[in-house]
Amino acid sequence: MARILITGVSGLLGLNLAQEKMDTHEVIGVDRSKLTKAPFKVLKMDLLNPGAVDSILDSAEPNWVVNCAALADIDACEEAPELSRLLNTDLPAQLARACFKRGIRLVHLSTDAIFDGQRDGFNSELDVPNPRGVYAKTKLDGERAVLTEDPNAIVARVNFYGWSLGGNRSLAEFFFNNLTNNKSMSGFTDAIFCPMLVNDTARVLVRMLQKGLSGLYHIVGPQAMSKYQFGIEVARKFGLKEGQISPRSIHTSNLTVKRSHNLSLSTNKVVMDLGTPLPEFSTGLNEFFAQYEQGYPQKIRSYQQ
Repeated sequence: MARILITGVSGLLGLNLAQEKMDTHEVIGVDRSKLTKAPFKVLKMDLLNPGAVDSILDSAEPNWVVNCAALADIDACEEAPELSRLLNTDLPAQLARACFKRGIRLVHLSTDAIFDGQRDGFNSELDVPNPRGVYAKTKLDGERAVLTEDPNAIVARVNFYGWSLGGNRSLAEFFFNNLTNNKSMSGFTDAIFCPMLVNDTARVLVRMLQKGLSGLYHIVGPQAMSKYQFGIEVARKFGLKEGQISPRSIHTSNLTVKRSHNLSLSTNKVVMDLGTPLPEFSTGLNEFFAQYEQGYPQKIRSYQQ
């Protein structure tokens, strides 16, 4: 049984990864303050404090570290570029250096946003990134720092959705919350991505660790779609009014930071190296709906009460 240390464990991926694996692995989460009733061990620590990384690795002695800690709010990164660099570049570099020194396997989470979205078709791991904005730039720098400090690490570019601690961390929750409250909203028809259920992301990452993979990988859903279409699919699955979602172009938005048009990523490399296909979008959406029916959102939210 591997011992997994999950940084940023109260985030969308961190929490669902812990929930997925706490019965089959020893899970230890790192969180500053949000989780008070988690069914797994949580270490309260700010990893930006001097000596925190070495201290937590030495006390937890994990076999694997999955780094989910990040400043992922795009607008917040623009407003606080120094904090963005600390969390998205400097901390991953420090973790990678410390893990490599101790022989600990590391997974570092990156993002599809490191591409500018100008390419037609799917971007592969060999395509040259062109980040737009502070968030994307600091995440790309984090990727490069991790692989420089620890060539045995896995860097995974991801895009996932699922149920979160606060109920508002994923695009699926955005559509679900608005539709169930009879609120109209818009969805971008020209913002393309490859969504994956976060639980599937967690399972794939663990399989990669078990197989001893390393290097840069795209871990996203195999199907590309617009964010508008994604909202329609969520509405249909939950029997909600899809007519409340209006199609809109990203050009007409008043977003502070420009979003890329096409963030579809090729997953051929991970499929080949794992030897199995990734779960289809419909499979993930069915599970997302089943989780709702089974009270899963309420279950994970109870961990902070």
